[in-house]
Amino acid sequence: MKAKNLLFIAFFTLITCKREPKISSADAVLISNRVEFKEDIKSLQIKSGNYTYNFKADQLPFRKIILLNASLAGYFSELDAENIIIGVSSPEYIYSDKIQSLVKDGKIQNIGSDQKYDVEKIISLKPDAIFTNYIASFQNTYELLKNNGIQVVFLDEYLEQKPLEKTAYIKLFGKLLGKDQEAEAKFNEIEKNYNDLKELALKSTVKPTVLANEMYGDVWYLPGGKTSVANYISDANANYILKDNSDEKAVTMSFEEVFAKSGNVQFWVNAGNHVSKKEMLNINPFYEKLEVFNKGKVYGITGKEKDKANDFFESGVVRADWVLKDYIKIFHSELLPEYQLTYMKELQ
Repeated sequence: MKAKNLLFIAFFTLITCKREPKISSADAVLISNRVEFKEDIKSLQIKSGNYTYNFKADQLPFRKIILLNASLAGYFSELDAENIIIGVSSPEYIYSDKIQSLVKDGKIQNIGSDQKYDVEKIISLKPDAIFTNYIASFQNTYELLKNNGIQVVFLDEYLEQKPLEKTAYIKLFGKLLGKDQEAEAKFNEIEKNYNDLKELALKSTVKPTVLANEMYGDVWYLPGGKTSVANYISDANANYILKDNSDEKAVTMSFEEVFAKSGNVQFWVNAGNHVSKKEMLNINPFYEKLEVFNKGKVYGITGKEKDKANDFFESGVVRADWVLKDYIKIFHSELLPEYQLTYMKELQ
């Protein structure tokens, strides 16, 4: 349970990132304020946060990739590009059946975990590139890999707070993997679905009040009012209790502070990876004091979970339309009478 809780904390306790100058070209493809890329006949230039990468035309498309984050696997699955992956860290956190099958067959190697990567194995695999979120404590490892001619690309997609901008990373992967057309078509499909769902949600005249996340120890990590969770709730035509907050990171509160704001709450979403209300009370008996716990509806993110792997943090990173559809089903079930939840699950 500890490892799963760390995953939820990592997802929801987001940090802000300084906005860097854009690539100076009218031809640049903008993914978000953080990420963009530009291509000419000789090279592909990528800007991601504080980092800029230049790949020569003859280096692309990539054919051998290592992933150090399960959240990035969703992009490869969406592009049917799992066979390009030759190594992953902590495969037990990857949900994809196809990737798990490739790991079992030895076609994808386990190269360690975020506690310790097997650097020798990584070097021996000779990947075209490694994709990961930047972790400061691994700086020496990154330098060692770079000194052995291996390109490490930091993407940090979890920092993106607008759901469709996180989805748009598929365009970058499409460019790097030689699947431009597939990526563009997939993004357009998801974008259309998402916008159609937003319009559908507005047909409801009811706008319920929503609480999100849960406590870890004595602290409740509420999504800030500009985080992806808050954006999803807003796009699903509901009122998030911190909708007027301007933070793009988690806001920490005590139980008493949350209790004071939760009197009118009808739905509690993203309530961890619990399987029942009883389990929640075993961890924190204070939850029983909340009216939403007793009279409202509580949803955890356990709809697609297998052991340590949770597809909400994998395909859900890409499929913003499916995530939004879940929230609309929860808040306005009459609008989607036949739909069954994908990632969320009501706790009894």
